[in-house]
Parts: sequence; structure tokens; C-alpha cells
Amino acid sequence: MPKSASDKRHFIIAAALIAVSTVALYFLLERGMPLPPGASTEAGIIDNLIHWHLAVIAFLFSLVVVFMLYALVVFRKREGDDSEGEHFEGNTVLEIVWTVVPLIFVVVFAFYGINTLAEVTKAGPNEFEVEAIGQQWSWTFQYPNGVVAAELYIPINQRIHVSMQSKDVLHSFWIPEMRVKQDLVPGQNTEIRFTTTKVGDYKVRCAELCGRSHYSMETPVHVLEQADYDQWMSEQAAAQNVAVAQSAGATE
Repeated sequence: MPKSASDKRHFIIAAALIAVSTVALYFLLERGMPLPPGASTEAGIIDNLIHWHLAVIAFLFSLVVVFMLYALVVFRKREGDDSEGEHFEGNTVLEIVWTVVPLIFVVVFAFYGINTLAEVTKAGPNEFEVEAIGQQWSWTFQYPNGVVAAELYIPINQRIHVSMQSKDVLHSFWIPEMRVKQDLVPGQNTEIRFTTTKVGDYKVRCAELCGRSHYSMETPVHVLEQADYDQWMSEQAAAQNVAVAQSAGATE
């Protein structure tokens, strides 16, 4: 730890530079990797977690790099100076600090992450149920009343529960604006939940490399007002009943 006025001055200057670097780097990370507009309750929760991680990343990077560059510039060997550097032993207090502080950071963020995961995956009352089936390289959606669609239609302001199956290989259900993602594992049922907050058209994408046409495995997602969703579902159910009746008549 600093013992002289000169030592303290160096630490103060380095600390100020670290603070400036942290703010600047956080700003660059946030602006350089913008998130798409959130469209779910979970988006705000996950965005907060991401921003805190960016802040810690910016601080840790600045802490290491600024100290290193400051030492290289300020304490570099001057021309004509052939003297040896001052000998000093380790500092117990400093070693305890740089061991305990990172440990505290890890524990705090682990607790934060576990709480966030629990919050975005918890089941809610009166969930809207839909089943997603993934296969190379398309999505199919099945509703409880038997309606099957190639595009996902869901109502606004609903807790959506998507149960998922894969017919072949690993896939991953991802709607960026909802900020949640879950793998589809062959032979297993997986699930994902999110609460819609904005009417609009989005896309569900496969976020797991699944073969030659993985890039094209995406399909529209439509978040509708409840009345619009009810109308769409009525039309789909009526069309399905007609198709069933025609099929039954053709087999007689």
C-alpha cells in the first residue's frame, strides 16, 4: 500500500483514470452492442443483468489495463538510469483485498443471476399454452384446441408457456425481443415462459447450429390484441373444421 505522499498521488491518479476508463468503456460497450427493443416483462429484468455485467467488465478491464499502462509510462526506465529498482516484499493487506473483493463480486452476481433465472422461468396462473415443434429447418405450433400453424400467434399481456419438442437434432427457441432462449432436445420436453407487453411482429429463430440450412430456420411471431387473436383463432378453427369435414367426406 502507498506509504509516501508520492505513492498516494500515483494511486489517486490511477484511480481517477480507472474511473474515467470504466465510464467510457461502459458507454462504448452499451452503444457498440445495442439490444433490440424489449417486448416482454422479462426483457427489463434480463437487460438490467446485462448492464450490470457490462459495468463490471468495464471496471475490471480498466483496473488491469490502466494500472499496467500507468506503470509502463510513469515508472519506465529513464535513459542513463542504471540503478536497480527498490526492493520490497509483498503486502498482506493488498493480497487479502484482491482475494476477498473478487470473491464478493462472484457471490453477489451468482445470487443475482439465480434470482433472475428463477424470476423469468417461474410458472404463473392462467398461462397461455402453445406447443412448438422444431425440425430441420422449420417450426410448427400446436394450440390446445387442435389448431396447427406455421407461424406463432399469441395475445398481448399474457404469460406465455411454450412447451417444446424436437423431431430430429438440437434446436433452440429464441425471440430476441423477449430476451429468453431455450434449447429443444431430441427425446425430451423442454419449456420456456415469457410475458408479452408489446403488440408487433417478431421472429422466432433457431439459436443452435442444426445443419446446412440452420440460417433459414426462422418464422414470424405475431403478438396481437386479445380481440384480434380471438378472431384469428376462430378463423383457424373454422378452416380446420372445414378441412376435417372435407377429408371425412372424401373417405366415405
